Amino acid sequence: MEIVLASNNKHKVVELEYFINEMCRCHGLESIKVLTLSDIGFTDEIIEDGKTFEENALIKARAVAAKGYIGIADDSGLCVDALHGEPGVYSARYAGEPCDDAKNNALLLEKMADVPENERTAHFVSVIGLAYPNGDGFTVRGECPGKILFALRGNGGFGYDPLFLYEPYGKTYAEINAEEKNAISHRARAMRLFSEKFAKEIKNK
Repeated sequence: MEIVLASNNKHKVVELEYFINEMCRCHGLESIKVLTLSDIGFTDEIIEDGKTFEENALIKARAVAAKGYIGIADDSGLCVDALHGEPGVYSARYAGEPCDDAKNNALLLEKMADVPENERTAHFVSVIGLAYPNGDGFTVRGECPGKILFALRGNGGFGYDPLFLYEPYGKTYAEINAEEKNAISHRARAMRLFSEKFAKEIKNK
């Protein structure tokens, strides 16, 4: 069985491949082969015009499913309470296109400049969507709470990771290593739910 990760974001692909390989190992699904968009020669532009993470995840997964593959997609972003949920589904292009992490972080810091520390709560969201060629599919959602710092910290990760403090560790996403992040991140939480649901579906087919 082949499944295709519907993303051109190399960071997401690395994380998703890790979790799917863990799923295969834990649930005895060694027959699954993980492919990327480039592996199948997919070059179509996918217009992510959904209003929610769930809608966008399924849009991407269905674009792959339309080619005859099982499509898996992640739609994720940062939701800041003081900004009424911004940047939300627009996280990647918060400061406009082309997408630029540095500009996005700068804009977020600018909008949060006058927000006191106790009101800088936020959470990362990851929604994993799956679509089968026959039109069936599902989504699962994972969230990780944290706070927005006043300045960047750490050199790892991507996106808003240097500004997002995970309080139990006392570190930003950009300061923790891959093993730590894969244990607690929003994507990790979503993928654990996805793995359980997908493994059951596959074994029941």
